[in-house]
Amino acid sequence: MDHANPTPSDIFFSPAVKAVQAARGSRESYARMAARGAFRTEINDDLMERLAAADSFYLATASADGQPYIQHRGGPPGFIRVLDDRRIAFADYRGNKQYISTGNLSENHRAQMFVMDYASQRRVKIWGQAITTQDPAIMSQLMPDGYRAQPEQAIIFTVDVWDLNCPQHIPIKLPISDVAPLIADLRAQVAALEAELAAARR
Repeated sequence: MDHANPTPSDIFFSPAVKAVQAARGSRESYARMAARGAFRTEINDDLMERLAAADSFYLATASADGQPYIQHRGGPPGFIRVLDDRRIAFADYRGNKQYISTGNLSENHRAQMFVMDYASQRRVKIWGQAITTQDPAIMSQLMPDGYRAQPEQAIIFTVDVWDLNCPQHIPIKLPISDVAPLIADLRAQVAALEAELAAARR
């Protein structure tokens, strides 16, 4: 990090990363982006809308000695809650009881949220600090209405910086809830055409 003139991008562009960028020709471009404030530190309306629509994301943590771990988290759209312009929270449901993310966060609060939007081929990367809490009032407040899952704790994520980046190499995937009605309509049309054809043949 450039301690003389730090920017939000210094959180994820370490000196080693910058050295590789310089060697491969992209450092100047990213330096210009950082200088004009392209990497955001507060939750704006765009990020809020994307989080509200998300039904899953990946949570990255690491142990105190740097052993990384990525865990999928999912729920109905809206299960990721924005608390204010710097904080995100969600109920953490009971799973396989390995508690790797929880253990990591107990000794290293650095974390990242990686939110994929396959339908629009966009990805949101959020760096920050995360803590866990088993406060029943907080867990109850974060539980989606009618969702059948057992909350075991809540995770509160404070945003340091976030970035919305390019759609390259992201496959288009649509939720089955969006596709199923279209398939049902097509099947109904096929059935009607087959019935008409059968009647014509008779």
